[in-house]
Amino acid sequence: MNVDAIATLITVLDLLGVAVFAVTGALVASRKQMDIVGFALLATVTGIGGGTLRDLVLGLTPVFWVQRPVYVALCIGVAGLVFFTAHIPESRYRLLLWLDAIGLSVFCVVGADKALAAGAGPFVAIVMGVITGTMGGIIRDVLGGEIPVILRKEVYVTAALAGAASFVGGAMAGLSLSAAALAGFAICLVIRGLALWRGWSLPVYRPRAGRTPDELDRR
Repeated sequence: MNVDAIATLITVLDLLGVAVFAVTGALVASRKQMDIVGFALLATVTGIGGGTLRDLVLGLTPVFWVQRPVYVALCIGVAGLVFFTAHIPESRYRLLLWLDAIGLSVFCVVGADKALAAGAGPFVAIVMGVITGTMGGIIRDVLGGEIPVILRKEVYVTAALAGAASFVGGAMAGLSLSAAALAGFAICLVIRGLALWRGWSLPVYRPRAGRTPDELDRR
């Protein structure tokens, strides 16, 4: 696959990720019974939030949506569509989680790719992939008055980390960017999807009783 085709693939994935995350933001607005402005706000900050932080941290100014306002227009258009159709799905929350999984899988790859293109090393690229994939959802949940998904007992950041690391590792190993991107996307989606399906979560910290005064005196 030539350079132009790879660039087109990354752009399409980026637009897909923005659209999918915008839908999740609008679905949260529907759950909170917001007006059309609230729909547009949550859809937009969810769609472009992670990428905005990524570009600012990497020093890529102006950020991507300032250069290409089509991203913001896409978010607003999605918000309007969901405003009139959000009542159709039987379980909006379940739909939100699965769409969020797709957006996470796209953005962990796109974020890592943009970091590599900006000259960042592999480790930083992986971190940028995780930030790009998770930050929009965090902003969405905070503004929507919900517990951010990364603070729940869910396999979420781990999936983004695995996807970003797979993409960067594949690219460093000599795979074509398209193959590495598809691998990273698939690995993140499979891990997050299985976590949603099977109810997986990572082990959590469990408090233990402290030492008694007698135990401390024996030291």
